[in-house]
Amino acid sequence: MELTKKRLAGLTVSLTVIYFIPLLYLPESIVGDRPDNFLLFLPRILFFAITAAIATAFILLLLFKRDFITGQLFAFSRYKYYIGLMIKRDFVSRYRKSILGIIWSTLNPLLMMIVMAVVFSYLFRFDIPHVAVYIFSGQLIFNFFSEGTSTAMNSIISNEAIIKKIYVPKYVFPLTKVLTASVNMGFTFIAFLFVLFFSGIEFHWTVFLVPIPIIYTFVFTLGISMFISSFAVFFRDITHLWGVFMQLVFFLTPIMYPVEILPEWIIPFYWFNPMVHFVEYFRELTMLGTVPNLWANMVCIGFALASLCMGTFVFMSRQDKYILNM
Repeated sequence: MELTKKRLAGLTVSLTVIYFIPLLYLPESIVGDRPDNFLLFLPRILFFAITAAIATAFILLLLFKRDFITGQLFAFSRYKYYIGLMIKRDFVSRYRKSILGIIWSTLNPLLMMIVMAVVFSYLFRFDIPHVAVYIFSGQLIFNFFSEGTSTAMNSIISNEAIIKKIYVPKYVFPLTKVLTASVNMGFTFIAFLFVLFFSGIEFHWTVFLVPIPIIYTFVFTLGISMFISSFAVFFRDITHLWGVFMQLVFFLTPIMYPVEILPEWIIPFYWFNPMVHFVEYFRELTMLGTVPNLWANMVCIGFALASLCMGTFVFMSRQDKYILNM
């Protein structure tokens, strides 16, 4: 039986219903503390069920669409040299004609972190241990997402000349921008390690697990990038609105403030912000030296897979119309 889009959507909904009831009885060690108001606990379980359903549907998609997936991987391998050139061009052009060159990729976030640490240590005082590392860790993850999506948003539009002349898989353009953002984040992470070392925080072996939240953030960023780059071709206004939206997400993410200052009633809804989970996962590994539990991983995987599936579906279903709207 062929796994069509309609059947896949129906299967995902059915799996969500099947998973929902057993998940209600999971221990608190997996799903976290249950709030006194049971109605506030239901959204968490529903999200857990949706996450498991999406993961199952994703695995089935890989099994039933092996020929399509293999074809896409083959196409990607054919253009990997071109992708490498585009990443190098974007990265080098960013620091062209500057005296320090690529050193700015590490020095700039380090200087910004110093400014933020001074401001929030003396002007806006919060009871946050190691405030410099706290702020820097949040900015590292958020800036990766912000840069990746903001640059990828116009990737189809800015490559109009290439798309009209030669065939290149169109997903290559947003993918390249996200990969470039990940390279920049790699240099920023070097600066973060310096700060972590000189801050007096005990070094934990869990730092070596940092690639896990970075991969989660990368997949999530790629999915959102494909989604908004597709819509930007048809609705150019999104390029102006996205900056405002990113400011909103920034202030809704605990980068400059501790979660404890928020009112209790908003916490269950606050955790539906994906960036909260990616940032907290990164901080647990680097600052606290603890490995996030199964619930934390399932939430991050759920957001990442949901974003990737949604972005890929929208991008692939509209890509043949891009050239008509450029």
